Amino acid sequence: MYFRSLQTGIFPSSLKNAVVKPLLKKNNLDGSVLNNYRPISNLPFIGKIIEKIIFNQLTAFLTSNSCFDKFQSGFRANHSTETALIKVINDIRLNSDVGKTSVLVLLDLSAAFDTVDHCILLHRLEHWVGFTGMVINWLKSYLQQRSFFVAIGNCTSASTSLTCGVPQGSILGPLLFKLYMLPLGQIIKNNSVNYHSYADNPQVYLALSPNDYTPLECLCGCIEQIHNWMSHNFLQLNADKTEVIVFGKKEDRRRITTALETKGLKAKDTVKNLGVFIDSELTFNSHMKAITKSAFYHLKNIAKLRGLMSKQDLEKLVHAFISSRVDYCNGLFTGLPKKTIKQLQVIQNAAARVLTRTHYSSFNVPALAPSKL
Repeated sequence: MYFRSLQTGIFPSSLKNAVVKPLLKKNNLDGSVLNNYRPISNLPFIGKIIEKIIFNQLTAFLTSNSCFDKFQSGFRANHSTETALIKVINDIRLNSDVGKTSVLVLLDLSAAFDTVDHCILLHRLEHWVGFTGMVINWLKSYLQQRSFFVAIGNCTSASTSLTCGVPQGSILGPLLFKLYMLPLGQIIKNNSVNYHSYADNPQVYLALSPNDYTPLECLCGCIEQIHNWMSHNFLQLNADKTEVIVFGKKEDRRRITTALETKGLKAKDTVKNLGVFIDSELTFNSHMKAITKSAFYHLKNIAKLRGLMSKQDLEKLVHAFISSRVDYCNGLFTGLPKKTIKQLQVIQNAAARVLTRTHYSSFNVPALAPSKL
């Protein structure tokens, strides 16, 4: 089927029908609010195999021809949320070292994957990327004449055709969306504003010298151009989730925050960027508190299972729910005070005591060996 699909430039119609099973974006969200669900497409297994093969070929071509946006970290080898955050935070720290104040704007798109226009995407793939012939024909066949139906429990809806969007849960969907967003980087560069994106979460930022607020005009103009470009490309900025934060000396932050308010931008002291809480002084205290609260909540539940599971299975739970949170984006913690890092050690100590059933007052915890945690 794979070779026939490539030879004919046609993606099999039988593999284009998706089962959409709505999933809550977070477990603690209200299940009665439709916006709290993410429409994940469950696609045929054979179709995903074909997609994976095509994905590898397209990625090799795009990488060798430097087609990817340099500052787009989503869905790329050796790029992650951590590398994206390290780049942005490092730039902000360098600005602070020379006495400059930084303004960071976190943009968020509403249902971005679902509103991708197929005609615009195909035009971009052909004229921006350089796909032609059988490749563009295959991609056109892959995108068009798709359908889906919704399944909730034992109930299913009627099948409905899709006229736009790339399916969430597919192999090629994220790659195609990333190529769809290519012009955005050029727009931001033309405004002399720094940026970095991860999938559908672009963030723009710039540095301000003391008492020089003229770059704010460039920033506001850039955001307006981004809004206009997205409107023309059937994308929508989510104003409720767009956040602004200012970094620098306290007095400079206060003045810039006031200047931003006159332009309709309200700065916050703490924002959540790609899963990490970042405060205006870069202490990461809010993030450490969030990690600690979550870790001890899960440790309490894991401790209840000690009599029902083997030690090896408990270790897996600790790695899944505790170590993963402690390790996530820990490259950002370089240079933080020992009292801040100590909070992570407290979590590790507690996890080790749960595994070894060591009392909390004991100072000798053998499970703290690096090979164990």
